[in-house]
Amino acid sequence: MNGVTIGQAAAFVGVTVKTVRHYHRLGLAAEPERDNSGYRRYGSADLLRLVQIRTLAAAGVPLAGIGPLLGADAAPFAAALADVEQQLTERIEELTARRDMLHRLADGDRALLPDRAVVLLERMAGLGFSAEEVAAAREGWILARALVPDGFDDYLTEVGHAVQDPAFVTLIRRGAEAAAWEPDDPRLAGLATAMAEYYLAHPDRLATVTGLQARTENATRYRLISRFGNQSPAGARMADLVEAALRAAGVPVPRS
Repeated sequence: MNGVTIGQAAAFVGVTVKTVRHYHRLGLAAEPERDNSGYRRYGSADLLRLVQIRTLAAAGVPLAGIGPLLGADAAPFAAALADVEQQLTERIEELTARRDMLHRLADGDRALLPDRAVVLLERMAGLGFSAEEVAAAREGWILARALVPDGFDDYLTEVGHAVQDPAFVTLIRRGAEAAAWEPDDPRLAGLATAMAEYYLAHPDRLATVTGLQARTENATRYRLISRFGNQSPAGARMADLVEAALRAAGVPVPRS
């Protein structure tokens, strides 16, 4: 009896019987003839072919590209392997980036925000902002970075400068507290006026209001960002009052 059964061949080569049959279906290896007992017998040439296929597949060559390589001369064989190597390198880089993202996800905020934004959020907590206020800022920044990515870094720079001013911090904290008021609370108008007057007296701080719309003409994006942290009726009304006062003073603030 010459040759071995498909099960023995698979075991010798280091694959499963199902894999060997798959190679046959793809035309990578011809099925041996059956012997007198009706079994297919795999000889040394068949085993060599299977080893070559398995080795190329294990090296990362797609099964669809293995056929031409099996009979290729040295030069095209080397060129094809170089191409596969490049594809594997790109895949490794992609997987590495995904792994790094998983690490950032485990680190919370750093998955969606740059490190300097996380530092600013930590600083806000140290300035007395509540956990809810810091969380609202974080979520608003995530949205802003997605909608206006080219202006986000400059915006963070302006916010970093602004929080060094105690007067600015006091106003922003008062605004955060006002979000819990009733929308017809008469104190809203006075607070909105104080905010607008502060911005007009400190033009360099205006970027914290208009910076996220400065590089886009899409007012809808600005509206989504500016209203994210003002979702309460009182917060939305106060933002409208501040923006109206700034427009009246000639500051270009988009309308929805």
